[in-house]
Amino acid sequence: MRILRYARWLVLVALLALIPASSYAGVFISVGFAPPVLPVYVQPPCPEPGLMWTPGYWTYGPDGYYWVPGAWVPAPYVGALWTPPYWGWEGGLYVFHPGYWGPHVGYYGGVNYGFGYMGIGFVGGEWRGREFAYNTAVVNVNRTVIHNTYVNETIVHNTTIINNNRVAYSGGPGGIRHDPTPQERTAMHESHVSPTSFQQQHMEQARMDRASYFNANHGRPQNVALSRPLAAEQHSAPAGAALNAGAHPANVHGNANAGATGRVDAPAQQPQYHPVPQAQPQYRPQPQPHTDYHAAPQPQYRPAPQPQPQYHPAPQQQYHPAPQARPEPQSRPAPQLREESRPAPEPREREPHR
Repeated sequence: MRILRYARWLVLVALLALIPASSYAGVFISVGFAPPVLPVYVQPPCPEPGLMWTPGYWTYGPDGYYWVPGAWVPAPYVGALWTPPYWGWEGGLYVFHPGYWGPHVGYYGGVNYGFGYMGIGFVGGEWRGREFAYNTAVVNVNRTVIHNTYVNETIVHNTTIINNNRVAYSGGPGGIRHDPTPQERTAMHESHVSPTSFQQQHMEQARMDRASYFNANHGRPQNVALSRPLAAEQHSAPAGAALNAGAHPANVHGNANAGATGRVDAPAQQPQYHPVPQAQPQYRPQPQPHTDYHAAPQPQYRPAPQPQPQYHPAPQQQYHPAPQARPEPQSRPAPQLREESRPAPEPREREPHR
Protein backbone atom coordinates (compact mmCIF):
# COMPACT_ATOMS: atom_id res chain seq x y z
CA MET A 1 0.00 0.00 0.00
CA ARG A 2 2.81 2.38 0.87
CA ILE A 3 4.57 1.66 -2.42
CA LEU A 4 1.43 2.46 -4.41
CA ARG A 5 0.92 5.68 -2.49
CA TYR A 6 4.52 6.74 -3.10
CA ALA A 7 4.25 5.94 -6.80
CA ARG A 8 1.10 8.01 -7.01
CA TRP A 9 2.91 10.93 -5.38
CA LEU A 10 5.77 10.73 -7.88
CA VAL A 11 3.29 10.96 -10.73
CA LEU A 12 1.73 14.06 -9.18
CA VAL A 13 5.15 15.68 -8.73
CA ALA A 14 5.99 14.96 -12.36
CA LEU A 15 2.76 16.59 -13.48
CA LEU A 16 3.47 19.66 -11.35
CA ALA A 17 6.89 20.02 -12.94
CA LEU A 18 5.33 20.10 -16.41
CA ILE A 19 2.77 22.77 -15.56
CA PRO A 20 3.91 26.40 -15.87
CA ALA A 21 3.79 28.57 -12.76
CA SER A 22 1.05 30.78 -14.21
CA SER A 23 -1.39 27.85 -14.24
CA TYR A 24 -0.19 26.32 -10.99
CA ALA A 25 -3.46 27.22 -9.28
CA GLY A 26 -5.29 24.80 -11.58
CA VAL A 27 -3.35 21.72 -10.43
CA PHE A 28 -5.05 19.69 -7.72
CA ILE A 29 -4.06 16.77 -5.50
CA SER A 30 -6.77 14.29 -4.56
CA VAL A 31 -6.72 11.96 -1.58
CA GLY A 32 -9.19 9.31 -0.51
CA PHE A 33 -9.33 10.27 3.18
CA ALA A 34 -9.82 13.57 4.97
CA PRO A 35 -6.96 15.76 6.22
CA PRO A 36 -6.32 16.07 9.99
CA VAL A 37 -7.87 18.82 12.08
CA LEU A 38 -6.15 22.19 12.30
CA PRO A 39 -3.73 22.49 15.23
CA VAL A 40 -4.14 25.24 17.81
CA TYR A 41 -1.22 27.67 18.01
CA VAL A 42 -0.30 31.25 18.78
CA GLN A 43 0.48 33.58 15.92
CA PRO A 44 3.99 35.06 16.08
CA PRO A 45 4.00 38.88 16.05
CA CYS A 46 4.49 40.62 12.74
CA PRO A 47 8.06 41.96 12.96
CA GLU A 48 7.88 44.70 10.30
CA PRO A 49 5.40 46.51 8.04
CA GLY A 50 4.33 45.19 4.65
CA LEU A 51 4.08 41.52 5.68
CA MET A 52 1.03 39.36 5.01
CA TRP A 53 0.11 36.41 7.21
CA THR A 54 -0.16 33.08 5.38
CA PRO A 55 -1.78 30.55 7.75
CA GLY A 56 -0.45 27.03 8.13
CA TYR A 57 -2.20 24.16 6.37
CA TRP A 58 -2.13 20.43 5.77
CA THR A 59 -0.98 19.13 2.41
CA TYR A 60 -0.10 15.70 1.09
CA GLY A 61 3.32 14.12 0.55
CA PRO A 62 4.88 10.73 -0.10
CA ASP A 63 4.18 9.59 3.48
CA GLY A 64 0.76 11.12 3.94
CA TYR A 65 -0.41 14.45 5.25
CA TYR A 66 2.19 16.91 6.54
CA TRP A 67 1.92 20.38 8.07
CA VAL A 68 3.25 23.51 6.38
CA PRO A 69 3.90 26.10 9.13
CA GLY A 70 2.28 29.50 8.98
CA ALA A 71 4.56 32.38 8.05
CA TRP A 72 4.70 36.13 7.50
CA VAL A 73 5.38 36.78 3.82
CA PRO A 74 6.21 40.14 2.19
CA ALA A 75 3.51 41.16 -0.26
CA PRO A 76 4.80 40.51 -3.80
CA TYR A 77 3.26 43.78 -5.02
CA VAL A 78 1.32 46.71 -3.60
CA GLY A 79 -2.29 45.71 -3.04
CA ALA A 80 -1.62 41.95 -3.04
CA LEU A 81 -3.75 39.76 -0.78
CA TRP A 82 -3.28 36.08 -0.01
CA THR A 83 -5.97 33.46 -0.51
CA PRO A 84 -4.97 30.40 1.55
CA PRO A 85 -5.19 26.85 0.17
CA TYR A 86 -7.91 24.47 1.25
CA TRP A 87 -9.20 20.92 0.86
CA GLY A 88 -12.55 20.41 -0.84
CA TRP A 89 -14.81 17.41 -1.41
CA GLU A 90 -15.26 16.58 -5.09
CA GLY A 91 -16.28 13.30 -6.74
CA GLY A 92 -15.79 11.24 -3.60
CA LEU A 93 -12.23 12.53 -3.06
CA TYR A 94 -10.59 15.29 -1.05
CA VAL A 95 -9.05 17.71 -3.52
CA PHE A 96 -6.33 20.21 -2.61
CA HIS A 97 -6.69 23.75 -3.97
CA PRO A 98 -3.42 25.75 -3.79
CA GLY A 99 -3.29 29.31 -2.52
CA TYR A 100 -2.56 32.37 -4.62
CA TRP A 101 -2.00 36.15 -4.57
CA GLY A 102 -4.56 38.52 -6.02
CA PRO A 103 -6.24 41.91 -5.61
CA HIS A 104 -9.02 40.29 -3.54
CA VAL A 105 -9.27 37.28 -1.26
CA GLY A 106 -11.10 34.47 -3.01
CA TYR A 107 -12.86 31.34 -1.86
CA TYR A 108 -11.01 29.00 0.51
CA GLY A 109 -13.81 26.64 1.45
CA GLY A 110 -15.03 28.53 4.49
CA VAL A 111 -12.20 27.04 6.55
CA ASN A 112 -11.61 29.16 9.66
CA TYR A 113 -7.82 29.39 9.87
CA GLY A 114 -7.98 32.24 12.35
CA PHE A 115 -5.79 35.37 12.42
CA GLY A 116 -8.02 37.22 9.97
CA TYR A 117 -9.02 34.27 7.78
CA MET A 118 -12.30 33.61 9.57
CA GLY A 119 -13.85 31.59 6.72
CA ILE A 120 -15.01 34.44 4.46
CA GLY A 121 -12.54 36.90 3.01
CA PHE A 122 -9.87 38.45 5.18
CA VAL A 123 -10.41 40.77 8.15
CA GLY A 124 -6.84 40.97 9.43
CA GLY A 125 -6.09 44.25 7.71
CA GLU A 126 -6.48 46.39 4.59
CA TRP A 127 -4.38 48.34 2.15
CA ARG A 128 -4.38 52.09 2.69
CA GLY A 129 -2.52 53.63 -0.19
CA ARG A 130 0.79 51.83 -0.45
CA GLU A 131 0.86 50.77 3.18
CA PHE A 132 -0.95 47.90 4.82
CA ALA A 133 -2.88 48.57 8.05
CA TYR A 134 -3.31 45.71 10.53
CA ASN A 135 -6.48 44.95 12.45
CA THR A 136 -5.06 44.14 15.86
CA ALA A 137 -8.38 42.67 16.92
CA VAL A 138 -7.32 39.40 15.22
CA VAL A 139 -3.64 39.70 14.28
CA ASN A 140 -0.54 40.00 16.43
CA VAL A 141 1.96 42.72 15.47
CA ASN A 142 4.99 44.34 17.05
CA ARG A 143 3.51 47.72 17.94
CA THR A 144 6.88 49.23 18.75
CA VAL A 145 7.75 48.94 15.06
CA ILE A 146 4.34 48.90 13.34
CA HIS A 147 2.13 51.93 13.97
CA ASN A 148 -0.32 51.57 11.08
CA THR A 149 -2.98 49.62 13.01
CA TYR A 150 -6.67 49.78 13.87
CA VAL A 151 -9.28 47.73 15.74
CA ASN A 152 -12.51 46.48 14.15
CA GLU A 153 -14.23 43.65 16.01
CA THR A 154 -17.58 44.02 14.25
CA ILE A 155 -16.17 42.97 10.91
CA VAL A 156 -14.66 39.91 12.58
CA HIS A 157 -17.97 38.70 14.01
CA ASN A 158 -19.83 39.22 10.74
CA THR A 159 -17.41 37.13 8.67
CA THR A 160 -16.61 34.31 11.11
CA ILE A 161 -17.71 30.76 10.33
CA ILE A 162 -17.97 28.75 13.53
CA ASN A 163 -15.55 25.83 13.38
CA ASN A 164 -15.19 24.49 16.90
CA ASN A 165 -13.99 21.11 15.62
CA ARG A 166 -11.18 22.82 13.63
CA VAL A 167 -12.15 20.99 10.45
CA ALA A 168 -9.60 21.55 7.65
CA TYR A 169 -11.78 20.77 4.61
CA SER A 170 -14.96 21.89 2.92
CA GLY A 171 -17.84 19.62 1.98
CA GLY A 172 -18.01 15.88 2.33
CA PRO A 173 -18.66 13.93 5.53
CA GLY A 174 -18.28 16.28 8.47
CA GLY A 175 -16.90 19.09 6.31
CA ILE A 176 -17.66 22.81 6.43
CA ARG A 177 -20.80 23.92 4.64
CA HIS A 178 -20.10 27.18 2.88
CA ASP A 179 -20.77 27.96 -0.77
CA PRO A 180 -18.85 30.77 -2.47
CA THR A 181 -20.38 34.21 -2.17
CA PRO A 182 -20.79 36.34 -5.32
CA GLN A 183 -17.74 38.36 -4.28
CA GLU A 184 -15.69 35.21 -3.76
CA ARG A 185 -16.74 33.84 -7.13
CA THR A 186 -15.63 37.06 -8.79
CA ALA A 187 -12.27 36.92 -7.03
CA MET A 188 -11.81 33.28 -8.09
CA HIS A 189 -11.90 34.29 -11.77
CA GLU A 190 -9.49 37.20 -11.45
CA SER A 191 -5.86 37.06 -12.59
CA HIS A 192 -3.71 35.57 -9.86
CA VAL A 193 -0.03 35.25 -8.97
CA SER A 194 1.25 31.86 -7.83
CA PRO A 195 3.02 31.46 -4.48
CA THR A 196 6.46 33.00 -4.48
CA SER A 197 9.51 30.80 -4.89
CA PHE A 198 10.26 31.29 -1.19
CA GLN A 199 6.79 30.01 -0.30
CA GLN A 200 7.36 26.96 -2.47
CA GLN A 201 10.75 26.39 -0.82
CA HIS A 202 9.04 26.72 2.53
CA MET A 203 6.57 23.98 1.55
CA GLU A 204 9.40 21.81 0.23
CA GLN A 205 11.31 22.12 3.50
CA ALA A 206 8.22 21.01 5.39
CA ARG A 207 7.84 18.05 3.05
CA MET A 208 11.43 16.98 3.74
CA ASP A 209 10.98 17.28 7.52
CA ARG A 210 9.88 13.95 8.94
CA ALA A 211 8.52 15.63 12.07
CA SER A 212 5.98 17.59 10.03
CA TYR A 213 4.08 14.46 8.93
CA PHE A 214 0.94 13.40 10.71
CA ASN A 215 2.35 9.89 11.12
CA ALA A 216 5.10 11.36 13.31
CA ASN A 217 3.37 14.21 15.17
CA HIS A 218 -0.19 12.76 15.32
CA GLY A 219 -1.71 16.11 14.49
CA ARG A 220 0.48 18.16 16.85
CA PRO A 221 3.45 19.45 14.82
CA GLN A 222 6.17 21.08 16.86
CA ASN A 223 6.88 23.73 14.25
CA VAL A 224 3.42 25.19 13.64
CA ALA A 225 4.55 28.72 12.62
CA LEU A 226 7.74 30.52 11.73
CA SER A 227 8.96 33.36 13.91
CA ARG A 228 10.92 34.95 11.06
CA PRO A 229 9.31 36.13 7.82
CA LEU A 230 10.13 34.64 4.45
CA ALA A 231 12.30 36.53 1.99
CA ALA A 232 10.75 39.15 -0.27
CA GLU A 233 10.04 38.53 -3.93
CA GLN A 234 8.65 41.27 -6.16
CA HIS A 235 6.11 40.57 -8.89
CA SER A 236 4.12 42.71 -11.25
CA ALA A 237 0.46 43.08 -10.49
CA PRO A 238 -1.68 40.64 -12.50
CA ALA A 239 -3.47 41.93 -15.56
CA GLY A 240 -6.68 43.69 -14.65
CA ALA A 241 -5.78 43.93 -10.97
CA ALA A 242 -6.05 47.72 -10.97
CA LEU A 243 -9.45 47.63 -12.67
CA ASN A 244 -10.81 45.04 -10.28
CA ALA A 245 -9.36 46.88 -7.33
CA GLY A 246 -11.07 50.05 -8.44
CA ALA A 247 -14.40 48.28 -8.77
CA HIS A 248 -13.99 46.45 -5.46
CA PRO A 249 -11.46 48.40 -3.37
CA ALA A 250 -11.74 45.90 -0.54
CA ASN A 251 -9.53 43.21 0.83
CA VAL A 252 -12.55 41.64 2.53
CA HIS A 253 -15.80 40.58 0.85
CA GLY A 254 -19.29 41.15 2.16
CA ASN A 255 -21.51 44.11 2.92
CA ALA A 256 -20.32 44.24 6.51
CA ASN A 257 -16.84 45.13 5.30
CA ALA A 258 -17.80 47.86 2.87
CA GLY A 259 -17.07 50.62 5.37
CA ALA A 260 -13.60 49.43 6.23
CA THR A 261 -12.61 48.62 2.68
CA GLY A 262 -13.81 51.87 1.18
CA ARG A 263 -10.56 53.48 2.29
CA VAL A 264 -8.36 51.25 0.19
CA ASP A 265 -6.93 53.02 -2.82
CA ALA A 266 -3.62 51.26 -3.34
CA PRO A 267 -4.67 49.12 -6.32
CA ALA A 268 -5.76 52.21 -8.21
CA GLN A 269 -2.21 53.54 -7.84
CA GLN A 270 -0.57 50.38 -9.10
CA PRO A 271 -0.43 51.52 -12.74
CA GLN A 272 1.51 54.55 -11.50
CA TYR A 273 3.73 52.52 -9.21
CA HIS A 274 4.90 49.78 -11.57
CA PRO A 275 5.96 52.06 -14.44
CA VAL A 276 8.48 53.69 -12.08
CA PRO A 277 11.20 51.14 -12.93
CA GLN A 278 10.44 51.76 -16.61
CA ALA A 279 11.57 55.34 -16.17
CA GLN A 280 15.11 54.13 -15.52
CA PRO A 281 15.90 53.62 -19.22
CA GLN A 282 15.29 57.38 -19.61
CA TYR A 283 17.87 58.04 -16.93
CA ARG A 284 20.52 55.66 -18.23
CA PRO A 285 21.01 57.48 -21.57
CA GLN A 286 22.09 60.55 -19.59
CA PRO A 287 25.63 59.20 -19.10
CA GLN A 288 26.06 59.59 -22.88
CA PRO A 289 26.73 63.32 -22.55
CA HIS A 290 29.49 62.38 -20.14
CA THR A 291 31.17 60.28 -22.80
CA ASP A 292 30.90 63.23 -25.17
CA TYR A 293 32.29 65.46 -22.48
CA HIS A 294 35.42 63.36 -22.03
CA ALA A 295 35.92 63.11 -25.76
CA ALA A 296 35.59 66.88 -26.29
CA PRO A 297 38.78 68.02 -24.51
CA GLN A 298 40.91 65.47 -26.35
CA PRO A 299 40.93 67.32 -29.69
CA GLN A 300 41.43 70.62 -27.84
CA TYR A 301 44.29 69.32 -25.76
CA ARG A 302 46.39 67.75 -28.54
CA PRO A 303 46.75 70.85 -30.71
CA ALA A 304 47.93 72.82 -27.67
CA PRO A 305 51.60 71.73 -28.06
CA GLN A 306 51.64 73.17 -31.61
CA PRO A 307 52.27 76.78 -30.45
CA GLN A 308 55.38 75.65 -28.56
CA PRO A 309 57.61 75.49 -31.70
CA GLN A 310 56.64 79.12 -32.33
CA TYR A 311 57.48 80.10 -28.79
CA HIS A 312 61.01 78.61 -28.54
CA PRO A 313 62.56 80.12 -31.71
CA ALA A 314 61.29 83.55 -30.73
CA PRO A 315 63.60 84.04 -27.71
CA GLN A 316 66.59 82.62 -29.64
CA GLN A 317 66.44 85.41 -32.24
CA GLN A 318 66.18 88.09 -29.60
CA TYR A 319 68.91 86.74 -27.34
CA HIS A 320 71.85 86.26 -29.76
CA PRO A 321 71.98 89.77 -31.24
CA ALA A 322 71.92 91.29 -27.76
CA PRO A 323 75.52 90.31 -26.73
CA GLN A 324 76.93 91.39 -30.13
CA ALA A 325 75.77 94.98 -29.70
CA ARG A 326 77.17 95.42 -26.20
CA PRO A 327 80.99 94.90 -26.82
CA GLU A 328 81.20 97.45 -29.66
CA PRO A 329 80.36 100.58 -27.63
CA GLN A 330 82.45 99.44 -24.65
CA SER A 331 85.67 98.55 -26.55
CA ARG A 332 85.96 101.74 -28.67
CA PRO A 333 86.23 104.34 -25.90
CA ALA A 334 88.93 102.33 -24.16
CA PRO A 335 91.73 103.38 -26.59
CA GLN A 336 90.63 107.01 -26.36
CA LEU A 337 91.43 107.00 -22.70
CA ARG A 338 94.91 105.73 -23.44
CA GLU A 339 95.67 108.62 -25.91
CA GLU A 340 94.80 111.19 -23.29
CA SER A 341 97.36 109.71 -20.91
CA ARG A 342 100.32 110.18 -23.34
CA PRO A 343 100.81 114.06 -22.95
CA ALA A 344 101.86 113.41 -19.37
CA PRO A 345 105.66 114.10 -20.12
CA GLU A 346 105.22 117.90 -20.10
CA PRO A 347 107.32 118.32 -16.90
CA ARG A 348 110.53 117.68 -18.90
CA GLU A 349 110.61 121.36 -20.04
CA ARG A 350 111.37 122.39 -16.48
CA GLU A 351 114.85 120.75 -16.53
CA PRO A 352 116.72 123.77 -18.09
CA HIS A 353 115.96 125.81 -15.02
CA ARG A 354 118.36 123.60 -13.06
